[in-house]
Amino acid sequence: MANSEYEYVRTFEQPDNLLPSTWLVVRVDGKGFTKFTTKHGFKKPNDIRALELMNRAAKVVMENMDEIAISYGQSDEFSFVFSKDAKAYGRRASKLMTLLVSQFTSAYVFYWSEFFPDTKLQYPPAFDSRVVVYPSDKIMRDYLCWRQVDCHINNMYNTCFWTLVDKGGMTPKEAEKRLAGTFKKDKHELLYGFDMNYNNELEIFKKGSVLVRDKVLVDVVDSQDAVVKREKIVVSIKHCDIIRDKFWQEHPEILRGKETRSERKRREMKENTEHGVVGPNAGSDPA
Repeated sequence: MANSEYEYVRTFEQPDNLLPSTWLVVRVDGKGFTKFTTKHGFKKPNDIRALELMNRAAKVVMENMDEIAISYGQSDEFSFVFSKDAKAYGRRASKLMTLLVSQFTSAYVFYWSEFFPDTKLQYPPAFDSRVVVYPSDKIMRDYLCWRQVDCHINNMYNTCFWTLVDKGGMTPKEAEKRLAGTFKKDKHELLYGFDMNYNNELEIFKKGSVLVRDKVLVDVVDSQDAVVKREKIVVSIKHCDIIRDKFWQEHPEILRGKETRSERKRREMKENTEHGVVGPNAGSDPA
């Protein structure tokens, strides 16, 4: 930037670099989505098209920001977890929040017609964003547990609420009063009265969506025009339990963070030794 007498105005900018070696979570949330969903005729209590559109927008974000370790979404919100060693944009809060939410929003609009081919956007949707720093693996996991528990609680309530309205003939106020003070068991029994089993609801409704990076084998043509298998990292969408340890045992790379080539080789050699794998190719890269 050229020097000028006006350059002093830059001194008013405040540094907003987030703490190093901590998990960074950027959460985007729909602004005024009660009105937006009504205006666009979303199905209640869940519209699979809307949830899949949210997933598509989140996938675009993860494909463009490779330091995001895992993402979790439900309803009109999505949380993006940056690894502890992430260095994107100098870990500046303003940069991370604004770029991520703008990319998410633009992707949501861009793919709208793919999921709602017969519904024209009546006005532009908007999302806000915030960033929170979490110092330990446990606290980061607890954050994701909180969001998934919130998904379950809200979905069970909404399923009961709209069942009372649509099938029970109640007004919204009557349904709200009927559900006041009820517990999980009460809600299950209420749904049984309408021949509904909450456990049979789609997993995406009950558990939300989890986006991770998986290794898959793909066919590629090598330099000699032969078709060979190669590993590729892709963003996968799952609807699973992230509260129990099983998920984290199946995806150790999330907590492990980004490895250098030498770190990965050392880890693979150690794992091979522990599993009794020996030989000159143990821990080596695939051909």
